[in-house]
Amino acid sequence: MDEGAVVDITDCRRYFLEPREARQRQYEALRAYFIENLPSAEVARRFGYTPGSFRVLCHTFRRSAQPDFFVPTPRTGRRPSSRLAQAREQAVALRKQNYSVYDISETLKEREIDLSPTAIRQILREEGFAPLPRRLDEERPSKPGPEAEAVADARAFGLAETSFETVCGGLFLFLPDLARLGIEGVAQQAGLPGSKMIPPAHALRSALALKLWSIERKSHVMALVADPGLALFTGLNVIPKKSYLSEYSHGLDHARTLRLLAAWQEAAAGEGLSDGDSFNLDFHSVPYYGEDPVIQRHYVSMRSRRQPSVLAFLTQDSASRTFCYSNADLRKGDEPEEVFRFLEFWKKQHGKLPRELVFDSKLTTYASLARLDQMGVQFITLRRRDAGLLEQVAALPRSAWRTIELDNVTRRFRSPRVYETPVTLAGCPLRQFFIQDLGHEEPTILLTNQSALTPKRLITRYAQRMLIENSISDAVRFFHCDALSSSIGMKVDFDMALLVMASGLYRILARRMRGYSDAQARRIFRDLIDMPASVVTTPTEVRVHFHRRAHLPIILASGMLDDKTTLPWWNNASLTFAAWGKDR
Repeated sequence: MDEGAVVDITDCRRYFLEPREARQRQYEALRAYFIENLPSAEVARRFGYTPGSFRVLCHTFRRSAQPDFFVPTPRTGRRPSSRLAQAREQAVALRKQNYSVYDISETLKEREIDLSPTAIRQILREEGFAPLPRRLDEERPSKPGPEAEAVADARAFGLAETSFETVCGGLFLFLPDLARLGIEGVAQQAGLPGSKMIPPAHALRSALALKLWSIERKSHVMALVADPGLALFTGLNVIPKKSYLSEYSHGLDHARTLRLLAAWQEAAAGEGLSDGDSFNLDFHSVPYYGEDPVIQRHYVSMRSRRQPSVLAFLTQDSASRTFCYSNADLRKGDEPEEVFRFLEFWKKQHGKLPRELVFDSKLTTYASLARLDQMGVQFITLRRRDAGLLEQVAALPRSAWRTIELDNVTRRFRSPRVYETPVTLAGCPLRQFFIQDLGHEEPTILLTNQSALTPKRLITRYAQRMLIENSISDAVRFFHCDALSSSIGMKVDFDMALLVMASGLYRILARRMRGYSDAQARRIFRDLIDMPASVVTTPTEVRVHFHRRAHLPIILASGMLDDKTTLPWWNNASLTFAAWGKDR
């Protein structure tokens, strides 16, 4: 409003009748109540109070010192201090010396002034400083920094007379089995890519070492990049960095990954990891939290929702509980056919089809069940519950059910009630079982094409299928299947192939250790593998001395310390083990 302008009388009246400031509104309301003797309800309505809040205002006014009631209360909060002004001056002075916001923050912390880089960036912006351009190393302030490790090169690898400590001592326990199974030939037969610096077998061992050591993400290898034990395991001068491991896996398509699984199956054929008798099949969704448009949305059971994820198919041998096949190169619509891709893979490698498959209702369709029956493959699966089936179950009389007792099943609900009836789905005659009291509120509906097995054995076998869900859960936690380091499906596909190999190596090692034949991988790692060691090397021998640990007697009793293994990627040097303090 211009100075000297005449204000309309209506605006003057509105100033008193419709006050905008809180203190003025309180004053006008209290004056109307105490001086003009207006009812409290009318005053509250006129000035925008509720009747209760206005009564509280009147009560507070009566009990307060009246001259001080309308005096504004002083503002509370943090006031600018001389210390902050001093920090501002020092930040400006350091920026004039070409310090970055991170350098300034660290320097001020040394002077007992705690300011974050974000706060310093705001101060410099207020003072008119632009962000620093990218500087050369010689332009940066002199301070300790990370050292650049050597580049991985197999040609620079060599054994000399030296000794060192490594945190990955237990990892060397896998080397005798890798040499015996011919890991060099596995990489060659799979046609894995490589170079003169990092040949195919060295690249495979590098990636497999991280899976065996339970490193969550490939980027976490940088924490162990200076460990000479991890480099010695692979046969390189240093372990490859995260950039190489990521780019290497991106160069593998599903055809090569499938050849890798085939080569591994052939190498481990005599280890008893799979007899081809019975398999558990399941899908697992690996959640992805980025914004890549290529990733589709699948149902993630652990989150109980649909979200962007990579769908993976896993096959587990029911006897050894070892994973023997995987595929993470799946798209929507491919799920029903994946069971037949597995059957084709298995028949090509072993010359015959599996005898029995056990899976849940969402793995394939009813038409696929008819195809499996025509192929002569026995199966046990679940049927999706719909309203008609539930009504059929509810209409059954109590006398129609028979109670059975499950054997060799460690579960709480071991006495379910069963009703059997034949059914034909997609032209295929099947046996159908309605099962109550199996731990679910709604009945379980079981389907099978096996005519010889009794209901007790069928239900017991399907109850044992829960082991694959436990194994997948163990793999998710220990082998970090859900730790996506890339949005590309072939990356997860290669990780799943490494999971198959790593789970087999853990199972082979566990059979050597008394009391660990049925142990999960995370327990084996915790008790036996996660163990430091002292390593002594000569041009012809590598001797690993295990440190004293509570479970070291288990390794001593396995007889592995009495064996000597020749490793081709160590220029045919031998590997021996010893307990701490022996032959040192």
